[in-house]
Amino acid sequence: MALHFTKHEFVGRRQATCHAMSERGLEALLMFRQESMYYLTGYDTFGYVFFQCLVLTADGTMTLLTRAPDLRQARHTSDIEDVRVWVDRDGAEPALELRRIVEEHGLAGRQIGIELEAYGLTGRSWEGLRQALEGFCSWSDASDLVSRQRVVKSEAELAYVQRAAELADDALEAARQTARAGAQESHILAAMQGAVFRGGGDYPANRFIIGSGPGAMLCRYFSGRRQLSDEDQLTLEFAGVWRHYHACLMRLVRIGEPPPAQRRMVEACAEALQAAQAAIAPGRTMGEVFAAQAECLDAAGFAAQRLNACGYSLGTTFEPNWMDWPMFYAGNPVELAPNMVFFLHMILFDDEAGLAATLGETVLVTDEGCRRLNRAPLDLIVN
Repeated sequence: MALHFTKHEFVGRRQATCHAMSERGLEALLMFRQESMYYLTGYDTFGYVFFQCLVLTADGTMTLLTRAPDLRQARHTSDIEDVRVWVDRDGAEPALELRRIVEEHGLAGRQIGIELEAYGLTGRSWEGLRQALEGFCSWSDASDLVSRQRVVKSEAELAYVQRAAELADDALEAARQTARAGAQESHILAAMQGAVFRGGGDYPANRFIIGSGPGAMLCRYFSGRRQLSDEDQLTLEFAGVWRHYHACLMRLVRIGEPPPAQRRMVEACAEALQAAQAAIAPGRTMGEVFAAQAECLDAAGFAAQRLNACGYSLGTTFEPNWMDWPMFYAGNPVELAPNMVFFLHMILFDDEAGLAATLGETVLVTDEGCRRLNRAPLDLIVN
């Protein structure tokens, strides 16, 4: 099997999950989030785009319901022993097959939790499952149960995050070497992603963000590549990925001499990033960290240019998104704890001047406060 953690670690994670289920009065958990399945068993697939569910009962028993293409995938990548296959055919009702598994585990009339917030559980699939469970058992939304457990990383996980951070730094260095006047965005993107792959890394859970000229004012990937001009700006947001664990970076690359206004914007981002890092400590809240950077940017005169969030948790995530729970925004009460990993990003967009300033990196919450995981300096990159 291609397990990325020891069986002992997987057993410990499942025991902690069962304990959390017990505290909520749940006899079982129906998992549709691929992150949960990977975290608890090692199961690694993109088969969650179809109906797929991992059932975990309070005594630690597991049953996976999936399609035939993922039968061997589960055997190769996970420690799940009981794998059931629903058959593709006209009129197939995998939700009814899942109900039979739930009944087989003696859960009729019991309280179960369901991961409703899952990319694999579409509205149509949920409606079929809801009807199948109607009058059979009681259920509640347990989408956050495993996610809350995953937010604090083990030492083994932190080793993967650190390797991912090294790969992110390698990708940034590739961008430094490639981003020049006349360069194609596609060549820059290929160099960055190639650095991650050459280092043994994985595909990211969402696309690398790259945009020059007017596209530098966006913080989403969009199709269509551009050639950099003699005077240009390039926004990059990307991740190093190791065994699905992400470490992100965000930088602005300036082609040609930057306008003084843009230098001030990037300097303000750096000050705000450092203010946010200084606010990170066990026991403090996510909202306090957001307030620290917001106050810094507002004092510098950029209240109208900043965004309403400044980062989020990172970990093991699957397409279409590398953002994990929770997020930094105003008033978020979630408390920080040692071994949490976050991506902090400071983003300013001046629409009137057409100028962008973007700066972000991955940090670790320690017993003392905050530790940067990336080696890249915070200076504006000018090529």
